[in-house]
Amino acid sequence: MHIHYQHEFPLQREQVWDHLQNEDVLRKSLPGCRKFERVSEDTYDAELGLNIGPVKGTFTGQVRLSDQTRPESYRLVLKGKGKPGELNADARITLEENSGETVVSCAADVQVTGVLASVGQRVMGSVAKLILGQFFKAVASQIRQSA
Repeated sequence: MHIHYQHEFPLQREQVWDHLQNEDVLRKSLPGCRKFERVSEDTYDAELGLNIGPVKGTFTGQVRLSDQTRPESYRLVLKGKGKPGELNADARITLEENSGETVVSCAADVQVTGVLASVGQRVMGSVAKLILGQFFKAVASQIRQSA
């Protein structure tokens, strides 16, 4: 399943990049985040408790950031599993500055198994976009609080 999502931030690209790379901002912004700990320079162990539509349960896994080209783009690889199934995502995050604002685009290929796969791509796509929306709104809130 392929997912695409965009969010605009009223900040310059460097500022948005710094927040998206900040471990504390990520911990506070990930929906249902119970644990987000650095295990190496670009890898984190995570635990998320989600209850959105058919996606209910606790997921544990790893988040890895790679192919970083500051402040333009990076790759985010997520591998997680929980009772509802397994989730593997490979996302390309790009930041484009336009008239002092930054558009963050996320293009991801996602594979799911178990109950997650049984609900269908359309439902999972909607849930994924909802989660991405919650994440980027929370990042924007963290940015406002730090200003």
